[in-house]
Amino acid sequence: MGTVTAADPHPSFLADKDAKVFVAGHRGLVGSAILRRLLSLGFTSVVTRTHAELDLTRQADVEAFFAAEQPRYVVLAAAKVGGIHANSTFPADFIAANLQIQTNVVDAALRCGSVRKLLFLGSSCIYPKFAPQPITEGALLSGPLEPTNEWYAVAKIAGIKMCQAYRIQHGLDAVSAMPTNLYGPQDNFHPENSHVLPALIRRFHEAKAWNAPEVVVWGSGSPLREFLHVDDLADAVIFLMDQYSGLEHVNVGSGSEVTIKELAELVKEVVGFQGKLVWDSSKPDGTPRKLMDSSKIQGMGWKPKIALKEGLVETYK
Repeated sequence: MGTVTAADPHPSFLADKDAKVFVAGHRGLVGSAILRRLLSLGFTSVVTRTHAELDLTRQADVEAFFAAEQPRYVVLAAAKVGGIHANSTFPADFIAANLQIQTNVVDAALRCGSVRKLLFLGSSCIYPKFAPQPITEGALLSGPLEPTNEWYAVAKIAGIKMCQAYRIQHGLDAVSAMPTNLYGPQDNFHPENSHVLPALIRRFHEAKAWNAPEVVVWGSGSPLREFLHVDDLADAVIFLMDQYSGLEHVNVGSGSEVTIKELAELVKEVVGFQGKLVWDSSKPDGTPRKLMDSSKIQGMGWKPKIALKEGLVETYK
């Protein structure tokens, strides 16, 4: 890596640590992990902007930023995200904001003339609700989406297609990565609109703090879910920036599944809650299984390193 040949005048991403790298969305779960990883690897010119400093939904502001900064690499981790409740309450916000962010950033990256490579981050919700398991990249657009977050999913699918179109028509080296369920530092632990893992951590922590006799968890505990520590995703993003320039998007998952019941027992143990765990089977289970097929990136030589229990202990800390 990092050798420059006559056919390829550019150094690899990992050999180009003085280059300007713009991380969009650096305060979120994913963006903050990517920022930490870049800095730990010795990148010396990482550019970030808070939402107050640069609103990515405003085209003129984004174009002015790219013209002034002239970044060589872009990682697009900025998005409007939320749980089922937020998605079903504000569908217009979710489709409009995400379409605006990715359209503005990808187009400005092409127009400014300095960007050598861009990586767009999506989500596993791009896949059909009843896609065959494990879900391969080829399952995209093969069936109807999960209705509770289709507005967000449609925007993310458009982002993948936009990167492909800009590659085909303009030669922009734009790639897309689709991570599975993520967790880790800087996660959203909000009581109403957080995802299952941070919600469980919060629930068990509060039960322990209040000496509650029991914790009630929705459903039967039987659905299977896949989780990836966000630092493993950050590692995969760096790997793809360095090693991958294909048209198709790339799944990034841990490849291992856990039942919600096993997950709850594990969180209970990590938090140190001594009470009882009660299942409310009158409440919905959601999709029975959702596993990504990550054989494509693993075949390229990337593998996750952080085991679920180890990652949970660190996240709880």
